[in-house]
Amino acid sequence: MDALGRHVLAEIYGCPHDALNDLHQVEQVMVSAALAAGAEIREVAFHKFSPQGVSGVVVISESHLAIHTWPEYGYAAVDVFTCGDRVDPWDACRSIVERLGATHMTASEVKRGLFTPLAAGNRVRPAPVRTVDRAG
Repeated sequence: MDALGRHVLAEIYGCPHDALNDLHQVEQVMVSAALAAGAEIREVAFHKFSPQGVSGVVVISESHLAIHTWPEYGYAAVDVFTCGDRVDPWDACRSIVERLGATHMTASEVKRGLFTPLAAGNRVRPAPVRTVDRAG
């Protein structure tokens, strides 16, 4: 199976409250992570919530990095989605953990855009559909 991209979903814990509640610091961490992974930044948008928390996205040529913080819990939810082989989303995650001063991260990787090659030429077809039971 070939995939168009890799999407890392990271749960980042043990971050200092002030780091997660500072709009400029969170933005700087995410931009630095994109650059550390070798990504090409296109746009940056971040928002500070009241009374606390920051959400934002760094749009990269290869897809995006996104974050939402809960300073009161020392927690951040992070998505790093990269397409192609040049940018490694795990490099960005490691950078975020280090720069936020986190004590723990759990993460999983999802392959995005799964295709199976057809016998003739470069044509592809979508991978078989898998049914997901959301009821329970």
